[in-house]
Amino acid sequence: CVQHIGIFFFSSRRRHTRFLPVSWARRCVQETERRVHGDNKQILRNQFLQSLNYSKKYNISKKMDTNQTQEQAQNQEAQQAQQEQTEQQEATTTEEQQTKEQSKKQKKEKKPQQQQQITQPEEDDPLKDNYGDYPLIRSQEITTRKWTQLGQINESLVGQDILIRARLHNSRVKGNLGFLVLREEQSTAQAACFVGETVSKKMIKWIGGISKESIIDVYAHVVQPEKEIQSCSVKQELQIRKLYVVSRSASTLPFQLEDAQRKLEAHETENDQGYDSTYQQAQVKIEETKEDANQPKLPVVSLKTRLDNRILDLRTTTNQAIFRLSSAVCQLFREFLIERDFIEIHTPKLIAGSSEGGANVFKLPYFDKQACLAQSPQLYKQMCVMADFERVFEIGPVFRAEKSFTHRHMTEFTGLDIEMTLKEHYFEVLDLLGDMFAYIFNGIETRFAKEIATIQQQYPFEPFKCKTPVVKLTFQEGVELLQKHGINQKPDEDLDTHNERELGKIVRQVYDTDFYMLHRYPVSARPFYTMICQDDPNYTNSYDFFMRGEEITSGAQRIHEPEFLAERAKVHGIDVDTIRDYINAFSLGAKPHGGCGIGLERVVMLYCNLGDIRKSCLFPSCLLYTSDAADDLLCVDLGGRRIIKKKKQMY
Repeated sequence: CVQHIGIFFFSSRRRHTRFLPVSWARRCVQETERRVHGDNKQILRNQFLQSLNYSKKYNISKKMDTNQTQEQAQNQEAQQAQQEQTEQQEATTTEEQQTKEQSKKQKKEKKPQQQQQITQPEEDDPLKDNYGDYPLIRSQEITTRKWTQLGQINESLVGQDILIRARLHNSRVKGNLGFLVLREEQSTAQAACFVGETVSKKMIKWIGGISKESIIDVYAHVVQPEKEIQSCSVKQELQIRKLYVVSRSASTLPFQLEDAQRKLEAHETENDQGYDSTYQQAQVKIEETKEDANQPKLPVVSLKTRLDNRILDLRTTTNQAIFRLSSAVCQLFREFLIERDFIEIHTPKLIAGSSEGGANVFKLPYFDKQACLAQSPQLYKQMCVMADFERVFEIGPVFRAEKSFTHRHMTEFTGLDIEMTLKEHYFEVLDLLGDMFAYIFNGIETRFAKEIATIQQQYPFEPFKCKTPVVKLTFQEGVELLQKHGINQKPDEDLDTHNERELGKIVRQVYDTDFYMLHRYPVSARPFYTMICQDDPNYTNSYDFFMRGEEITSGAQRIHEPEFLAERAKVHGIDVDTIRDYINAFSLGAKPHGGCGIGLERVVMLYCNLGDIRKSCLFPSCLLYTSDAADDLLCVDLGGRRIIKKKKQMY
């Protein structure tokens, strides 16, 4: 353009505009390009474009039009060529994507074929009989083989050949050597294989292809290594002679067991912040140690992911210990009571009416009638006592329709229930319960120390303190302790969760114990069948027991006079006709009696300080029901935690 026309040129030095001839314009361009740098060059180019528009507008030159048409044609041709190139590139990329997808499908199809190929040894291996996959066990034979449990291996078995069935926890194979970690329940052991008389190189390669969590039979020779094995509970090493796969696990696991049983400190957590729209996303979180931010990040499997894959989660040594401890509580509970002439009973769980009053009851159709799930075996326990079974207990499920979003509530839990006659005072029941809990806590410490040590490896907690005789406080004394420490608590209202915990801290400081009992609760806090205090009708002959500042059991002396019982039922809004059989049970001569109900999961959770009751529940219930809100589509209760799906949102 500069060669043919004059331009409307901007001079950066003189700060004004002039219409220049071509020669002057060319000279000014050269001078300005020499002086102007950086962004000023861009300004200069923009001014040239403005000048071109100016010349076209005022017909400064006719040649400009012809040049522009030529340039436009060239630009259109260039654009068409670029479009053709992009279309060709897109076609090639789509073809490449299709070929990649086809190759992926072929690989997926080949994987099971490859797995089938490696399940059996190669025919040319002279030691092929020493390894391979068992045929499906269908009870086709009985042999004289004897299996040894991993937990039974000790120094006495050194030098002997044994047969073990365990899970493959981990494996590491390289060249002519391989190391395996075997796991059975809470025990782990190290096994080694190396090329020799009974092991070939092909066998070692075949062992390296066995997926984790597969069940294997191992013929091994027990040796005592020079250096003690620190990573396994068994301190002897197993030298593999033969190895067979009983059942293969999937090659990909939802999570690694090492991540699910990694030790958590006080500042770390594996709980989700609630269930939300990220329900289907990956649930492995990375926790960073606060003390040292430079430490490597280690994966921690969230509790939600573990519950979604509960079968795999229960295989961790920590969970194996937790639920053996839960079994121990039931065992010790039975031992103590049976030694004191208690009889174990089993009561109905599908009943005609509410067993404790209130609205927190599950209702369901029973043919052409309405039925309820038992909130407790309370009514049947008392009826058994009236039938002259003077001391009874039961271990069974309890159902509570409580929409409680807490760490300690569940809609279904295991109840440890007791009922017994008393001669003069409900303290007879209190003293027996105090001795029973002391027996349970002492038995856990002495007889199940291995399980406690295993749990503490992942969830460190302070040893549980139980002072004997058990600390016994009235409700009024508990209120006074709270008020003395500046905590507001009304004497005629039940304790809330916050005040329970604060009172537990105070009792720990004053009495040096994590376990205590509180009795003489106000009338407003107890069910209809609780006996009213003789000296004050505003309080009852009732009691609660606490561990680490949280309630684990509730009980009372029961009303055993029929008319008084019917009167109290009406006060609580219970239809007397639905419990007529229960009331009539006391009309044929009733003994004074009392009892309590204990939550098994809470006892285990609080003893080990696990922080979430779902960790001490084998299979937290997951119930689906329709919410009352019009926009709510679904409400899921998972051990007391709920998901409410709305039409466009999830809470």
